[in-house]
Amino acid sequence: MALPLMQKATAVWLIDNTKLTFSQIAKFCGLHELEVNGIADGEVANGIRGMDPISNTQLTREEIQRCENDQSAELVLLKNPAAVGEGKRRGPRYTPLSKRQDRPAAIAWIVKFHPELTDAQISKLIGTTKPTIQSIRARTHWNMANFQPVDPVALGLCKQMELDAMVAKSSKKISRTETSSESESVETIVSTETSLMDNDNKVPSNMAGLEDFSLKSANNEDKDEINPEALFSLPNESKE
Repeated sequence: MALPLMQKATAVWLIDNTKLTFSQIAKFCGLHELEVNGIADGEVANGIRGMDPISNTQLTREEIQRCENDQSAELVLLKNPAAVGEGKRRGPRYTPLSKRQDRPAAIAWIVKFHPELTDAQISKLIGTTKPTIQSIRARTHWNMANFQPVDPVALGLCKQMELDAMVAKSSKKISRTETSSESESVETIVSTETSLMDNDNKVPSNMAGLEDFSLKSANNEDKDEINPEALFSLPNESKE
């Protein structure tokens, strides 16, 4: 939910100049209801000057009157001046001169904790060059021993939302590739029945005809009677 500029100063003005409830002011300003109650009692935000949200086009008088007449209604932010001109950027990100020396530490942090991010994603996120990223990955950077990995959000080089979105995007790509590779491996597995039905996997030819031989031998048993004594007689005895 978008919040107004200078939440406590806006809450001070709304408490002093409107009939809104503490709950309505707390929800609009992103504060706790007890904190708004403390502002009204003078225990919190003492010395803060109220800021008119109507003058900076964050609220309208009609919107305030609507919520004054209906205590269950919530104030709707008309416009956040901080978001004006913050459209989609094109081209590389601009990094101030005072923060450019912190980029190697931020790259080292991303490479260490989020190795799934590509060089192009890191370059877009921090505003650096791919050779610099590759040198830090390979630990061949000329100043590698003099900096420690630091969170780029803490250094002010990017926003937490941008970093989270980039990591989520990379995780989805990795999961898709793993799923496709698993499906391909499953397709290569052939069942036993399929393998036996294949022409190339039939019973060897030297095994064929055994059934016919067994049938013939069974039929010939009735015709040719075998003498057991002849089978166990010695050759000498047969000559005598």
